[in-house]
Amino acid sequence: MSTTPPVHPVDEVPPARQLAAFGLQHVLAMYAGAVAVPLIVGGAMKLSPADLAYLITADLLICGIATLIQCVGFWRFGVRLPIMQGCTFAAVSPMVLIGTTGGGLPAIYGSVIVAGLAIVLLAPVFGRLLRFFPPLVTGTVILVIGISLLPVAGNWVAGGAGSEDFGEPRNIALAAFVLAVVLGVQRFAPAFLSRVAVLIGIAVGLAVAVPFGFTDFGGVSDADWVGISTPFHFGAPVFEASAIISMLVVALVTMTETTGDLIAVGEMTGRKVEPRSLADGLRADGLSTVLGGVFNTFPYTAYAQNVGLVGMTRVRSRWVVAAAGGILVLLGLLPKLGAVVAAIPAPVLGGAGLVMFGTVTASGLRTLAEVDFRGNHNLTVVAVSVAMGVLPVGVPTLYEKFPDWFQTVMNSGISAGCVTAIVLNLLFNHLPGESSPAAAEADASPDTRAERALTDGH
Repeated sequence: MSTTPPVHPVDEVPPARQLAAFGLQHVLAMYAGAVAVPLIVGGAMKLSPADLAYLITADLLICGIATLIQCVGFWRFGVRLPIMQGCTFAAVSPMVLIGTTGGGLPAIYGSVIVAGLAIVLLAPVFGRLLRFFPPLVTGTVILVIGISLLPVAGNWVAGGAGSEDFGEPRNIALAAFVLAVVLGVQRFAPAFLSRVAVLIGIAVGLAVAVPFGFTDFGGVSDADWVGISTPFHFGAPVFEASAIISMLVVALVTMTETTGDLIAVGEMTGRKVEPRSLADGLRADGLSTVLGGVFNTFPYTAYAQNVGLVGMTRVRSRWVVAAAGGILVLLGLLPKLGAVVAAIPAPVLGGAGLVMFGTVTASGLRTLAEVDFRGNHNLTVVAVSVAMGVLPVGVPTLYEKFPDWFQTVMNSGISAGCVTAIVLNLLFNHLPGESSPAAAEADASPDTRAERALTDGH
């Protein structure tokens, strides 16, 4: 009698109601980050409000399409894991420089298209480098991702970076209230509700915020009902050598960040990322970035804040995140819906962000718990990598006197920590010497650790 093989949690399709609720939760987790990039770049270029609104709706539309490519996948594009895609912050400084020094948006989009094609071509190379990402490296990278995201949550808690009431006690009180709601739902609510604790926290926080004057829905009435992004709205792309070179550096940084995020989600969902699937995920990044250049938006990467949401809710279905991608497409086509989500005050997002980003940090610690730290240099690898990852987070102006390409790599705590962890792991565990690759593999083996524990009398 034949039995159907069990469906992996990643491939399970929840009921429609749960899909919508879980998906909306992912959208709310990444929305502020997604719209921040067009706001920063457009603001620096002094674009009109109408052009800024166009950039945001174009961004949301391609965010949704990019997420669907990554989660659902076709042919060799898409890792087929619960991964949200959004604009990368690594590209902000180079794009502002390109846009404000005479090149304008067409030069930005030309460099973005070339960078996307480069990612597609380089994806198989990165896929073959997966053996250099053992738990020592991946755990460190996940830890750094979580730590580097916490200041984002901190800015939200205080009212949003640059806001007039930044740090007001009422902002922090609202964020603390949302945090308390999220924790209360997780602890005392039934299983289904505990999985949408972040969504409930944001909804309750918004309900409290409106009567206390934290938010204004005036922008909703001003927004159009329907808006469609057309290719090359701001003119045909211009291909300038200096712009392309700086964006290729960004491409390498985003590939490194995405690799860390994909491996993290693979660990959390129980479907480890293999070289082939990593290459497929990076290839989807490249295709989404090309689409970004064509449809008036920016380079795309996996969003680390949603990695935290997967870990916190323990909802591992990729179809949930695909539903979030569908919601983003709707937001990109219906500016009124986007305006409603944009009206959620920063402290509400901050209270929820503390839980989500802290979960990423804790996931990194859990992965590092698998690593053997006795009789080797693994502790040094973690210590120095975390230090290098936290430096640009704690001191954002640290590298401002360095060349732009160096700042692009090292100003991102995630890429700085990731590059350091890879290099130090190669130095201590792969080069010939006291710690050979064979010894490192033996140290990582659970059987070897168990034998040692028995020998040591533990």
